[in-house]
Amino acid sequence: MMNYRITLLPGDGIGPEIMAVAVDVLKVVGHQFNLNFEFQEAPIGGVAIDTTGEPLPTETLEMCRNSNAVLLAAIGGYKWDNLPRHQRPETGLLGLRAGLGLFANLRPAKILPQLIDASTLKRDIVEGVDIMVVRELTGGVYFGTPKGVFATETGEKRGVNTMAYSESEIDRIARVGFQTAQKRGGKLCSVDKANVLEVSQLWRDRITLLAPEYPDVQLSHLYIDNAAMQLVRWPKQFDTIVTGNLFGDILSDAAAMLTGSIGMLPSASLGNSGPGVFEPVHGSAPDIAGQDKANPLAQVLSVAMMLRYALEQPVVADKIEQAVLQVLDQGYRTGDIMSEGMKLLGCQEMGEVLLKTLSS
Repeated sequence: MMNYRITLLPGDGIGPEIMAVAVDVLKVVGHQFNLNFEFQEAPIGGVAIDTTGEPLPTETLEMCRNSNAVLLAAIGGYKWDNLPRHQRPETGLLGLRAGLGLFANLRPAKILPQLIDASTLKRDIVEGVDIMVVRELTGGVYFGTPKGVFATETGEKRGVNTMAYSESEIDRIARVGFQTAQKRGGKLCSVDKANVLEVSQLWRDRITLLAPEYPDVQLSHLYIDNAAMQLVRWPKQFDTIVTGNLFGDILSDAAAMLTGSIGMLPSASLGNSGPGVFEPVHGSAPDIAGQDKANPLAQVLSVAMMLRYALEQPVVADKIEQAVLQVLDQGYRTGDIMSEGMKLLGCQEMGEVLLKTLSS
């Protein structure tokens, strides 16, 4: 029997509801494949602020470090929106990424045939879309210094953020991009703004320099404005995209909405070593929290990514992903992906149907 210690971070809003479904799924596949999951739960985000005064308690970070993988649900909510920035839930998420050295974020955007008509784009545009966005996660304008709001000599306030990347930071995310493309369609598009930004010029130079090491990958470059346009004009041209923190933040959300619902998409945040963090890309949805309306499928697919990328259990991951497709084939839907003729379920019921499918 294989033993794995999993740190659970249910967080805020709908987080506890969708996490409960994910844990049930792990228990079922654990029994089926002779895997033992030891779960340990810790607070992060708003719930951590309420209980400890900090969005990322030291104990939570240490617990995450001492695990094989971290499963995160969602953080944030209206309740904490007016707190100082260093005390807001999102600061806890940034601290978690930095504290675990998670520099690479993998965000898939794959059109599921069962949900193709949920996309706001025409069927012929999105049918067959299967994109992986590889986003650099611990550098760029979100972490660069100096930053802040400063008073000038005239007394006027001036906001400053610094976009900066070193060669080593670019090289390590580029390698993740190339290696990801090798496992997919063999096409890598690097997105930058090299016609205006010096940091992007260095970005493009380094990625171009590494390309000969990956002769089986076709490398291309796009400026961020053109990439955003192409993503909605002809998304099927993309296989794997690698880009910096700011551009990746924007493009990954845009790519997610090609699929029709951000509630269906998982993500993985990885480092060179140690545990990765696996989470749905949607938010905490405080407006429906506690109402049994949440879609747990992105959380469940995040479990599959955790099994595939962190625990080296691809067969188990395949089974979970296939079960999700089977549930959709049977016409079951939560409110966010509901369409005419389908069967509307709540979060708990969707979990029960999924567990029944896994067990059959």
